[in-house]
Amino acid sequence: MIEDVTVGQYSKVNIRDLQMKSLEILLYFKDFCEKHNLRFYLCYGSCLGAIRHRGFIPWDDDIDVLMFREDYEKLGELWNKYADTERYEYCRTNKDKSYETMITQIADNNTTFIKSNLADFDINHGIKLEIFPLDASPNSKLKRKMQIIWALAFCLFNRQQAPLNKGKIARVIGQILLWFFRTPGIRYKIWRFAEKQMTKYPLTDDTKYLTKLCTTFKYLKIQYPKEIFDGVVYKEFEGYKMPVPVGYDMYLKLIYGDYMQLPPESERIPAHEAAFVDPDNSYRKYRGIYYCTKNRSNS
Repeated sequence: MIEDVTVGQYSKVNIRDLQMKSLEILLYFKDFCEKHNLRFYLCYGSCLGAIRHRGFIPWDDDIDVLMFREDYEKLGELWNKYADTERYEYCRTNKDKSYETMITQIADNNTTFIKSNLADFDINHGIKLEIFPLDASPNSKLKRKMQIIWALAFCLFNRQQAPLNKGKIARVIGQILLWFFRTPGIRYKIWRFAEKQMTKYPLTDDTKYLTKLCTTFKYLKIQYPKEIFDGVVYKEFEGYKMPVPVGYDMYLKLIYGDYMQLPPESERIPAHEAAFVDPDNSYRKYRGIYYCTKNRSNS
């Protein structure tokens, strides 16, 4: 049985309603990718849900997908031309606007999911599908270390926030760098350069490993054998067939270990703390009420 979950101090929502709205986004996204020959896989908890639960993990609150960098970039070129942008917004930080995330998101404009840590920002607060790029990892250990350094620089200047969960030294270094490079224009040039450096390794027959660079350090360190993603298999997800990596068993073990074992009940909670959730109404309705209450804007 799926219980109602309290979201922040403001609202109570049945997590199943949230999941069904997320599923709508996934189905639209899948149809769009098939029409435009773009590859994607369910990843993280969504992949685990497909294998272990044939759908959402009962307490999961979003959907994560993974795309090879080539298709990830193509998606950005195609979405605003051919997608229903009145309903679904393509959210990716650029020179002119920050979405307060390193990755790309597809947001349902007719829904609301205001994360507690983002409630001060004037961004799209709809329910989102999150898209992570998959990049080639260099075979050289030295080049791999440099790739990680560039990825950390990308994270720092793209998010424009010092890391809070990497220890005091990392936080202080981040704060110093952000203080030294203060202007948005300079920060944009740095993260764009870092992005080019970390993604410059081509995917070839000689590539041994792949990597996720737009993620937390815990997952950034993982190198995935390329054969995991050599093909796709379709698994049931909420009554639909969804793509997962052909090597999903190895993929899930690298992330979760014994992934078929359920976590303790105390850990069966949604991953994101939310200030307010409304699956049936647009986030725009709540501006100045549950977000941007301090008249802080983000452009």
